[in-house]
Amino acid sequence: MLRYLTAGESHGEALMAILEGLPGGLRVDKEKIDRDLARRQAGYGRGERMRLESDKAEIVCGLYKGKTIASPVGILIRNKDFSLDTQAQILNPRPGHADLAGILKYGFEGARPVLERASARSTAAVVAVGAIGKIFLAEFAIEISSRVLNIGGKTTEKETRKAIDTAKSKGDSLGGVFELVIKGVPCGLGSYVQFDRRLNARLSYALMSIPGIKAIEFGLGFGYGYKSGSQAHDVIGYSKGKGYYRKTNNAGGIEGGISNGEDIVIRCCMKPIATLAKPLA
Repeated sequence: MLRYLTAGESHGEALMAILEGLPGGLRVDKEKIDRDLARRQAGYGRGERMRLESDKAEIVCGLYKGKTIASPVGILIRNKDFSLDTQAQILNPRPGHADLAGILKYGFEGARPVLERASARSTAAVVAVGAIGKIFLAEFAIEISSRVLNIGGKTTEKETRKAIDTAKSKGDSLGGVFELVIKGVPCGLGSYVQFDRRLNARLSYALMSIPGIKAIEFGLGFGYGYKSGSQAHDVIGYSKGKGYYRKTNNAGGIEGGISNGEDIVIRCCMKPIATLAKPLA
């Protein structure tokens, strides 16, 4: 089983990740990791920090001649802005952020120690880990793709850019929805035997850990609440060439916590970021 840990603060010297559980002999292409890190920083409306940093992964352990050796892989991403000790204390916690809850939980004098760790900047380390995960999955012809479905309720590029510009001019922010599609997943991953072995539960746990994600759905998702059983469930078909298959994919590729051989389709909703130019009254 793969597992990882990350460390580092938004304005610290570096972000770090340790990925454990990879078999030996997997060739890790650092260019693929850096490509995903660059993709994380792209997109219209990104903040100043995204333009400042140019993330590159340094693999500091766990490889021999570019291949894994079954020991933990250590990844380092250096921050250009590592001004943590000179950053001012924050005494006005932001609604929608971990600021106040973190202050009260850990007894800090202000929000600076909280926001440095509870920051979207931490996702750079997770992206690097995920990029290696995609390299591993490619060995089994499993591919993951993603796309933005809407930003602030707008769906076309022209509309979303206008909505972003309008929100920015008002000192505001926007939420949105994105979709993941995982192709090539064989039938049988996950299990109904225990709650923590259900594939949809495992995927939800990972995706909901991304800062700002507030909702997740698989396949038809919340649409199930508006359908009858005869409308919602996927008819099972069979052919010699394909074997068992579903004629639709409302289940999003998972039934009873187990992959059923169809594409796994997941949608997540991200809230507007909590940093606003105008305080909430």
